[in-house]
Amino acid sequence: MAYDKFERLKSTAVPLPIENVDTDQIMPARFLKATERKGFGDNLFRDWRYNGDNSLKEDFVLNNPIYGGKILVGGKNFGSGSSREHAAWGVYDFGFRCVISSFFADIFKGNCLNIGVLPVQVSEEFAEKVFRAIESDPSSEFDVNLPDQTVTIVATGEQERFDITGYKKDNMLNGFDDIDYLQNIKSEIKEFAEN
Repeated sequence: MAYDKFERLKSTAVPLPIENVDTDQIMPARFLKATERKGFGDNLFRDWRYNGDNSLKEDFVLNNPIYGGKILVGGKNFGSGSSREHAAWGVYDFGFRCVISSFFADIFKGNCLNIGVLPVQVSEEFAEKVFRAIESDPSSEFDVNLPDQTVTIVATGEQERFDITGYKKDNMLNGFDDIDYLQNIKSEIKEFAEN
């Protein structure tokens, strides 16, 4: 199994209401040397989280102890820029299992799905409701239900559906990456090849 199965996630969330966050901001290029998906969480949003002397920037949201959880809520056009997988690796390694935004760059969205981070694209109106819920109460919880393809603001019950391809949904539910999927259907592939 490539990563943990994702079925349902009920969690608080970290708000990052900045539009056009690109992959270089998520994971700066100088940290792309490793080829394993380990240790990237330390450098997630590195230039936004740390001062030049490596001290924490207290005003950055990931350094604010009132926010936490396994959901990151980003502004519109989250993950734009280069195709680096390391940006998604950093999101996962930091502990996020879901990113909510009103729009994702396609490559970043695909990279997240390949490693077990669920990108949930919602309408701009619903994204604003999510941000307002967190602003009014940082302990607000959100329920992300992959089988039903819904995200719910627990306190109000407001809910919106999200789209995901059947193949990626099945992989997320089983904790499969693309290789795991092929291994799982190896007998079917062999049978097809023989016929």
